[in-house]
Amino acid sequence: MTKVDLSSDLGEGAGTDMAIMPFITSANIACGEHAGNDNTMRSAVELAMKQGVAIGAHPGYPDRERFGRVALDIPASELIESVRRQIDALTGIASRLGARVTHVKAHGALYNQAERDIGIARSILLGIQRASGGRDLLVFAPPGSAMWQETKAFGLRGAREGFVDRAYEPDGTLRPRALRDALITEPGIAIGQALSLVRDGRVKTSDGSVIALEVDTICVHGDTPGAAEIAKAVREALNAAKVKVAPFRP
Repeated sequence: MTKVDLSSDLGEGAGTDMAIMPFITSANIACGEHAGNDNTMRSAVELAMKQGVAIGAHPGYPDRERFGRVALDIPASELIESVRRQIDALTGIASRLGARVTHVKAHGALYNQAERDIGIARSILLGIQRASGGRDLLVFAPPGSAMWQETKAFGLRGAREGFVDRAYEPDGTLRPRALRDALITEPGIAIGQALSLVRDGRVKTSDGSVIALEVDTICVHGDTPGAAEIAKAVREALNAAKVKVAPFRP
């Protein structure tokens, strides 16, 4: 049976957590440095526990003003410590609530840089390894990226991630948010992209070409306009297509 994990980036102040959580199987929760705080982390963890959703850390650059979507030129040691600190913050809250963190997904500019920059990818992975229980955490990464390759080199488990609400460039990277049509906000289009990724291992790009992109998990951003409607529509379409939707387990 075809199967996939459906996740969302939550706890970022978009106000969509409660509406999205019933339709996903993994939640990537902001850890307080690009967005969120102890209260939002606690709330997101409690919602995830109630819905049986896997809990993941979503660390980003420590830059709340720009929501972690601008790359920061900081020393590797500082980045490693930031990632570790963010994961441990969420892990501590989850532990006190009787839950556990199962995976990590970098946010924003950090995620995008790690797609091609081996140094950034390694810093993220070192931060993961140094976090409490870090060696047991699953790492979400773009297929074929530097982050994906380094995850394997570090001996960590990885899950290849695709997006249902973002357009792709012909080289397989996400279309920059500053460009036209970078976001997919029409549920019908998101459904088509989700099914293409999950069933066919392919995605249509911004220039109309189709490229191979095999994934284990697909994501809708919690701050995409209409995110809850997209999550609901995609989950219902996957169910109708007899795709098993569950947290990824390698």
